Amino acid sequence: MTNDQTPPPNFIKKIIEDDIESGKYNGRVHTRFPPEPNGYLHIGHAKSICLNFGLANEFNGFCNLRFDDTNPIKEEQEYIDSIKTDVRWLGFDWDDREFYASDYFGQLYEWAIKLIKDGHAYVDSLSADEIRAYRGTLTESGRESPYRDRSIEENLDLFERMKKGEFEDGTYVLRAKIDMASGNLNLRDPVLYRILHAEHPRTGDEWCIYPMYDYAHGQSDSIEGITYSICTLEFEDHRPLYNWFLDELDIYHPQQIEFARLNLTYTVMSKRKLLRLVKNNLVNGWDDPRMPTISGMRRRGYPPAAIRDFAERIGVAKNDSTIDFALLEYCLRQELNQSAARVMAILDPLKVVITNYPDDKVEYAEAVNNQEDPAAGTRQVPFSKVVYIEREDFQEIPHKKFFRLAPGREVRLMHAYYITCTDVIKDENGDIVELHCTYDPETWGGDSPDGRRVKGTLHWLSAAHALSAEVRLYDHLFTKENPDDVGEGEDFTANMNPDSLQVIAQAKVEPSLAGAEPGSRYQFLRTAYFCVDPDTTPDHLVFNRTVTLRDTWAKVQQKSN
Repeated sequence: MTNDQTPPPNFIKKIIEDDIESGKYNGRVHTRFPPEPNGYLHIGHAKSICLNFGLANEFNGFCNLRFDDTNPIKEEQEYIDSIKTDVRWLGFDWDDREFYASDYFGQLYEWAIKLIKDGHAYVDSLSADEIRAYRGTLTESGRESPYRDRSIEENLDLFERMKKGEFEDGTYVLRAKIDMASGNLNLRDPVLYRILHAEHPRTGDEWCIYPMYDYAHGQSDSIEGITYSICTLEFEDHRPLYNWFLDELDIYHPQQIEFARLNLTYTVMSKRKLLRLVKNNLVNGWDDPRMPTISGMRRRGYPPAAIRDFAERIGVAKNDSTIDFALLEYCLRQELNQSAARVMAILDPLKVVITNYPDDKVEYAEAVNNQEDPAAGTRQVPFSKVVYIEREDFQEIPHKKFFRLAPGREVRLMHAYYITCTDVIKDENGDIVELHCTYDPETWGGDSPDGRRVKGTLHWLSAAHALSAEVRLYDHLFTKENPDDVGEGEDFTANMNPDSLQVIAQAKVEPSLAGAEPGSRYQFLRTAYFCVDPDTTPDHLVFNRTVTLRDTWAKVQQKSN
């Protein structure tokens, strides 16, 4: 939902409601999510997953997971496995409806034979470059291939020999015979099959001809009894071709509906560009927390509920637009505020010695795990003579609006005592290395019995009990809202943010985080939300910053209003 709780637009839902009322498809709702296993899924796919599975759930229907595995050159089992992991992690399941376009290679081949016999397809000998040249432009009609009028018998023979592997890659293709003068370039005799002598992840070397997506996906929808084939807007011009195949083959006809894809500021969604980032080692793999991939967001600590909330808030529109990344961060904060345990962590430790506190004494402060969730309970945090505070929480010469620790000033240590700074210890370079403070033993728990108040409250850690940790501070991968906004001769990589990752090697965290499991999410009090990274070992804690505490979306909304 949007901030004012106005239901987001979803024109597809309205189409389905009208169809159910009219009895179309006998009231059935059957969708599918059809990823290509040639890369990892990203946040744009998450929107499609939530839409397709969400509509099926809402209308008591079904959603298939179908892999469009028609290009063995680019497909890998790794991608198939990652896609299934991502869909399940988002909270959806396809039950026993896991399908592959390769499941239908035999049927698709038979239908191609039918198109040839009906005079609607032919084997072409033009090269790929020649086919592009013959296709024409948006303002000029295409030209018919000199091989367009091959006899049905010759086409059947050549296509059979293509299947048997008699020809090298690129020698022949099978094309639909539609209309080279059509205003829609997709109808200018599109390629249906190409020769690819490549090992397929599922079918091995059984096939050496593979169907094109435009040919395979409509018929696959038909085989599975899909009612609504939901695609992004770039497939709108492909819909006449989708319908043409189904009509010419005279088979069950699903309805293709297009919606606006997700565009997000500071982000690229092109698989080609994401693959380039990975292959050129510009990021640390597909699951780099700076990547817009679902695996990267999972590693960064994004809760699946927040992504589902984001998908619902942005709605389903007919026109392309770009969503502010701040809205995604708002959804993260909303979810993490409810679910993340609170802990104290110090990213830039400054040592504080409480001079009048007993040397060997240890007390345990009771701290609330999450004030938004009473069931989360409390934990015990050790307190001792030497503590760490954030270096930025002290100023030797405080400015006018600085209310934290300074010489002679009293502040509250969260859950513990009031302390007053008495001395500042510096090294030979004049850098502050240690503070000496006194404490008021009557203020345990953070309150003064005489009613005096302090303006500053600091988080802290007992130096004797704190754990060392590596903290990775992630920011936008790109410096511009539109990464493709570049100068002449440059590409999107020119806008990569050199400060998108900063590593703090020696942060300090509560002892309660010993043994924290990868994927666990926390709010570091007064700092940000963090997630335990998979690189964590029993001897080495690693945390990723998920999102800051500051809500930039609220400011965006204020400006727009």
